[in-house]
Amino acid sequence: MTKKEVIVTGAKETFIIRVLAKKIEDAGFDYVFTPLSINNLADKLTGKQLLILYMGEGELPDDAVMYYMKDKMRNEGCHLIIIGENDEDISFVIDRIPGELIYKYYRRPIDNDEFVKTVKSLFEKVESGGFKKSILIVDDDANYLNLVREWLKDTYKVSMASSGLQAIKWLGKNRVDLILLDHEMPVTSGPQVLEMLRSDPETSSIPVMFLTGKSDKKSVMSVVSLKPEGYFLKTIQKEELLKNLEGFFNQRVI
Repeated sequence: MTKKEVIVTGAKETFIIRVLAKKIEDAGFDYVFTPLSINNLADKLTGKQLLILYMGEGELPDDAVMYYMKDKMRNEGCHLIIIGENDEDISFVIDRIPGELIYKYYRRPIDNDEFVKTVKSLFEKVESGGFKKSILIVDDDANYLNLVREWLKDTYKVSMASSGLQAIKWLGKNRVDLILLDHEMPVTSGPQVLEMLRSDPETSSIPVMFLTGKSDKKSVMSVVSLKPEGYFLKTIQKEELLKNLEGFFNQRVI
């Protein structure tokens, strides 16, 4: 089994950090310490899943480092465990890093065995796809449905529905981060599905983006008038779709 790397950052590598490092390595993970700075984070965080921020007494990071950390973690799909001296230190970080990026926080002193369990649980969740955003694609065209699923499945948890009513039924038992909804469907159209979603408190807050095969001005305006979070023409290519979806989710965690 390939070891997974845990990055620990702080003002300096203290004795307490070295004790944690030994526990991390004994659990089968690789450990790397890097002093807390923009240059070091740029070098060490690329491709990593977990960053541990250790703050000793009076060791709060400055805002520039925190904002860089936020952007770098978001771009890398990395999550944060915070270890702080007190509630004020932890709140300082929580106020600057989106909650979706923070896996857990600890006040000192910490239970080392409990901490290692947390590290293990994070990587288990990564392997199971638990951190992936979930998208429901709704389209009556099976070929297009499967095509978009193939495009998205490596980056997102993807579910499919071949009709509006099937989507409504599925959403009665499942939660999702975004719905890609075909605008032109028989029986129950995309606008009708959107109306039903917005009228139900359980689904009213789910973002919806339309998929449409019509690019003329009148058709596009009719889609926009429904005030979805966005829309995509069905002629969109894979890379453009992935880029737009990434931008959408990034904006929602700023």
